[in-house]
This record gives sequence, C-alpha cells and structure tokens, in this order.
Amino acid sequence: MTANEATPLRIGILGAARVAPMALIKPASTSDEVVVAAVAARDTSRAHAFAAKHDIARVHESYEALIADPELEAIYVPLPNSLHGRWTRAALATGKHVLCEKPFTANAAEAGQVAELAATSDRVVMEAFHYRYHPLFLRIEQIIASGELGKLERVEATLCYPLPMSSDIRYNYSLAGGATMDAGCYAVHMARTFGGGTPEVLWAQAKLREKNVDRAMTAELQFPGGPTGRIHCSMWSAHLLQMSAKVVGDRGELRVINPFMPQLFHRLSIRSANGKRVERFSRRASYAYQLDAFAAAVLRDESVKTTPQDAVENMTVIDAIYRTAGLSLREPS
Repeated sequence: MTANEATPLRIGILGAARVAPMALIKPASTSDEVVVAAVAARDTSRAHAFAAKHDIARVHESYEALIADPELEAIYVPLPNSLHGRWTRAALATGKHVLCEKPFTANAAEAGQVAELAATSDRVVMEAFHYRYHPLFLRIEQIIASGELGKLERVEATLCYPLPMSSDIRYNYSLAGGATMDAGCYAVHMARTFGGGTPEVLWAQAKLREKNVDRAMTAELQFPGGPTGRIHCSMWSAHLLQMSAKVVGDRGELRVINPFMPQLFHRLSIRSANGKRVERFSRRASYAYQLDAFAAAVLRDESVKTTPQDAVENMTVIDAIYRTAGLSLREPS
C-alpha cells in the first residue's frame, strides 16, 4: 500500500473529461479518504480551466508528467476507449493504482495484456462499472443466490439512450467507439454477472451509424449450465431511452428499472412463491459507492468486484458480439 487510513488517497485525472466531475470529483468532495490532486489534458489551457472550475490544486503539462508525479498514489483514466489500455499500463509502470473507465480496453487481447501486468504488480486496478457497487445491485445478487427465483433460466439487460451527434467520439471507430463499447459493455457486464459466467454468443445483429460503427446492437447469449440471455443496447434507435434488466428462474422473476444509475430513479420488483413485492434503495450516487470501494482497496487491501480478469471476460464477450455481427474488432491507439 502507498497510503494509510490517516492520509487521503491522492488521485490524478488523465484528461479533462466530461464524465470526471460526476464519476470522481463530486464523490471525492464528500469523501474523507480521497483527494483529487491533479489533472492533465492534451490542451493545457483546458486543463487549467478544468482545474480552476473544480478546485484542483495542480495542473500537469502532459499525461506523462501526471503519472510520474510522486505525490499521486492513483490515476483515474476517463480517456477515449482506445487509450484506456495504453495509459493504464503507463500508470502501472510508475507504480500507480488505477481506476479505469469502462470499457477496460479496446479488445480482449489488450485487456489480457493489462491484466497480466496488473497481476505482477501490487497495485489496485479497477474497471469503473460504478453500478456494480450500489446496494441495489448487491441486493439483486443476494436474491439470485438465495434461490428464491429457483433455477436460473434467462437473463436480459438493456441500455439505450439517445446520442444523435454523429461527431461524438463514441461513434469514432479509430477511438474504439460504437454502441456495444459504450452502452453495451454495461449490458454485457450485467448479463454476465446475473448469468453467473461468460456466455457464448449465439447470434448478434447490429444497426450501423457507418462502416464498423454500431449505433445499436442485439445479441442472444447461452450461459454455462443452460440459462439463455439477451443484451440490447443503442445510442440511436427506435428505443430512445430504455434501461432495464430481467432475471427469470423456474420459481420466480425479478425485474429492475434503471439498474445502471439507480440514484436517478429505480424500481426493483420480485415475483416468487413469497408473493409480489417492490424494493427501493439508497439514492446515494453509484459513483460514490464505487469510489468508496476503490479507496478501501488501496488503503485497506479490500477486494474489488470489477477486476482486470473480470474485464478480460467482458471484453471477450464484446469481441464475440462484434465478430458474430460481422463487424471488425476495435483496436488500441
């Protein structure tokens, strides 16, 4: 460990990204265990403006200078998808812990390279699937494990939202963009977790924004042991806004509205031999729970749920979906 409970974890941000205030800066502002201490961006003037707006003490002139800063223990990587692996490796090489935005890397092969490097270090490397740390999701896992729903038969996960701007980097193939990389990585991760393993992709169909860039994707899955599943995601389709999941067993069914950002709104409904009920949970941000988990892992050696090996399995399914849909895999840059 590089820190202790009496000293807040000092973390630097690679890039003045739009997600950083919600995912890190705001949660850190209410934490006694984390301080956002530095930022760097390709455009130094943008980094200075970002630092001034968010009260960040130090601005570095380059990504390299930030990860080399000896006063930082950890790095947050919210860069474009194609750069995640490169800068996670670079941060590990300087002895930093890493909180990396999803998807972990551009493809499964790169995820494996990062996972191998992480395994040979004593650093915490965590993929930022924030919803995974919220009490709502932990409760769903508990219900499935309890056997209340009976033998698992099917899982489904859907995340659709509107992103009409074709110039957005999430549609940029060279930056490892596409709906399955952005929204779909959540749906795949959730289906995998509920399904209890890494599924085979039976079929997949994409709707394209342009060559190799999916604006929507649907895939049918087969899990070890028999359960089937489906993921559906889009950044532009007839399903403008849809965030849901379903778990079906032979003795019951669970449905959840908005398991991905439950702090905004959510509804968990269960039907089983115990009757029908609705459960609700904390409106505290899933990002705050995620940051708690990251700090606990660094400061107290607690385990995390979104490990590099978990990321390898997620990227393996994403790669299989792209192959099955007849699209090229994303590549690192």
